[in-house]
Amino acid sequence: MSARLRDVVDVLRTAYPPELAEPWDAVGLVCGDPQATVQRVLFCVDPVEETVEAAVECGAQLLVSHHPLLLRGVHGVPADDPKGRLIHRLVREGIGLFCAHTNADSADPGVSDALAAALGLTVTGPLAPHSEGARTGLGRICTLPEPEPFGAFVQRVAGGLPATAWGVRGAGDPQRSIGSVAVCGGAGDSHLDTATTAGVDAYVTADLRHHPAGEHRAREEVPGTRVPALVDVAHWASEWPWCRQAADVVAAALPGTVEVLVSTRRTDPWTIHAAGAATDPGRAPE
Repeated sequence: MSARLRDVVDVLRTAYPPELAEPWDAVGLVCGDPQATVQRVLFCVDPVEETVEAAVECGAQLLVSHHPLLLRGVHGVPADDPKGRLIHRLVREGIGLFCAHTNADSADPGVSDALAAALGLTVTGPLAPHSEGARTGLGRICTLPEPEPFGAFVQRVAGGLPATAWGVRGAGDPQRSIGSVAVCGGAGDSHLDTATTAGVDAYVTADLRHHPAGEHRAREEVPGTRVPALVDVAHWASEWPWCRQAADVVAAALPGTVEVLVSTRRTDPWTIHAAGAATDPGRAPE
């Protein structure tokens, strides 16, 4: 038995409906012959040199990535352009590329469900549902098996995700009890207010910026105001658990016909982490 590329695409479109994608997004099949036979599929976060090379090495006929390759409009894909070079390599090697981005973020289950599972959390619903009562939407509201101090929760997050140079950062009282959590895979500081309104104890997301995070924490000084403690993780790490989720979806839908693999190549752009040497910001490092 064998599957066609279109069979895998149909499974992915059903699991991550393209109509859930944001209007600005670019999802779906980027290259590849829908009639081509597919025996092996590789899943990754980023369609970059490392993951394309991994697809070639493992003999995959389809690379499924979370992030789009051609997000912004292009007028050509010449081989001397970084993205054009990838397209040429994929076509030469007979490898298709399929992207599921914000449609995978909002699907049920989706990216944030996979993040919650990696952290040992139980999902109770979406953080920002598409409509009242909907199960689809960005982010997820979750509960812990048992409340635990924020310091221990930050360690839980670090232990549940792949290590990166970015690491895991927490903003909040280490002794604060954490029982309810909001998670949002990828950049999620636009939902700081949503997490606050949800009344959760902590919010886990990626790419938290200085000013939004600082302004969020400053609200704690207002009497009667309680805001979630913050956990900031690497963008790539927050979305990598989705690769296994998507791979399992395809394996379950096409049993015995397609082998699914998850890329373990870290494509987070940050490669070095150096802790500051001076404990007093007014004193130069010795």
